[in-house]
Amino acid sequence: MDRLAAVVLTLNESRHISACLESLAWCDRVVVLDSYSTDDTVQRARSLGAEVIQHPWENYAQQRNHALRVVEAEWILFVDADERATPELAAEVQHVVAERPENGWWIPRYNHIFGHRMRATGWYPDYQLRLLRRGFAHYDPNRAVHEVVVLEGKDGYLTSHLIHYNYDTIGQFVEKQRRYLNYDVQVLLTTGIEPHWYTPVTQAFRHLYWRLISLGGWKDGLWGLLLSGMMGYYEGLKYRRAWLKSRQRGCHGG
Repeated sequence: MDRLAAVVLTLNESRHISACLESLAWCDRVVVLDSYSTDDTVQRARSLGAEVIQHPWENYAQQRNHALRVVEAEWILFVDADERATPELAAEVQHVVAERPENGWWIPRYNHIFGHRMRATGWYPDYQLRLLRRGFAHYDPNRAVHEVVVLEGKDGYLTSHLIHYNYDTIGQFVEKQRRYLNYDVQVLLTTGIEPHWYTPVTQAFRHLYWRLISLGGWKDGLWGLLLSGMMGYYEGLKYRRAWLKSRQRGCHGG
């Protein structure tokens, strides 16, 4: 069995896949878990020597759990197609999988948003639990988005980085926030929170303050202000939709 396998989830990632896989050439095995791409992602991956497994898309958690089931290696390193592993990360990962007893490792990320490498605003250090000892970890199937690892045993924190090319344009950012909005509303309602009519406004300003001040968004200058404002707006929108849904639920219950 290989010691370390890198797994990259893909769906039409032709733009990113080559650079991503080239940054993972140091791993014992590189697997692309593809959701039936219609572009040339699969061909590019195979040309670079990656193994390709195709599996229908359900959600992030189920896709990663499938990888943990079928990719036979002692350790699994999950890397997204729009991420790159640095040489420093390669050396650190190779050290810990050979020498350390922890079953999972958190990896910090540099996020590039609108061409700016974020220094704060909640996008740095942005630790991700991505290096997992197979057999001691799985993803919570109830968290389809913003997936959560359930880990048996101890975890640790690496100091070397993944590089994440997150959003190129404001349009991409807006589209993703809208795509996840209804899911985030549902998660909010399942916690038992009952928003008031004024909650969207208070939560929007609280989120703005949290990112800009508490998380040091001011360090990112105008980018920090812009992203803090946009995230505050979507936080308010999330609570507004949750308030409307809770009112509808109350009316139906009555």
